Amino acid sequence: MSNKDKNSSPITAHSSLRTLAIIPARGGSKGVPRKNIKTLGEKPLLAYTVESAKHSKFINRLILSSEDDEIIKVAKNLNLEVPFKRPESLAKDQSGSIGVVQHAIEFFENQGEFFDAVILLQVTSPFREPNFIDKAIQKFKTSNSDALVSVLPVPHEYNPHWVFKPDSKGYLQIATGESQIIKRRQDLPEAYFRDGSIYITKTKFIKQGSFFGEKLSFIKSDPATYVNIDTLEDWRKAENILITNLNKH
Repeated sequence: MSNKDKNSSPITAHSSLRTLAIIPARGGSKGVPRKNIKTLGEKPLLAYTVESAKHSKFINRLILSSEDDEIIKVAKNLNLEVPFKRPESLAKDQSGSIGVVQHAIEFFENQGEFFDAVILLQVTSPFREPNFIDKAIQKFKTSNSDALVSVLPVPHEYNPHWVFKPDSKGYLQIATGESQIIKRRQDLPEAYFRDGSIYITKTKFIKQGSFFGEKLSFIKSDPATYVNIDTLEDWRKAENILITNLNKH
């Protein structure tokens, strides 16, 4: 089924997973002004995520959510579907992603189109390995989870078992509540942080206001290409990653 297939019906238990992929891109950006359409290498930042998503075999519909006319124009030039203009109330600094996704779900359901799960692809994580999105979708399906996020390992010095917090008397206690610290790095349990490259969540949990549900699965990203662009320093890191990758080829 192609991204533009608009024939839909309520999902039965025996049907395949029907997915809506959303690329959110608002106009306001303070750390890197207009970053979503700022040129990285030879193309706008938005293009990297669009191209990755368009290679997916499992995304049923791929859209942009934006309130910004210039971003919408760039998206359409990239042949990205823009079915609506996001309300300004969902494009403020304090606006959360959950409201943006809920708005998209409501838009399509009002037209009689339903999805089992939503995939959130942030423009600020431009570099995804080939087939990463489909690997994530497959892991989500086989894990029987409510949601899946992409992650990277927490550096051992920041592992929660080595992190301290002050107690009511001003003394430091291990953040995990243990009485004895783990002495050897090799004995630390695995710990991960969300890297922002992909979120997949069953629609019913999005409607409840959660990206994570009750059973959260994960997929590991490639640390060599990790960047989440929020500052000019992050932008320079993205440029360096791009140069490194070009030199490899």
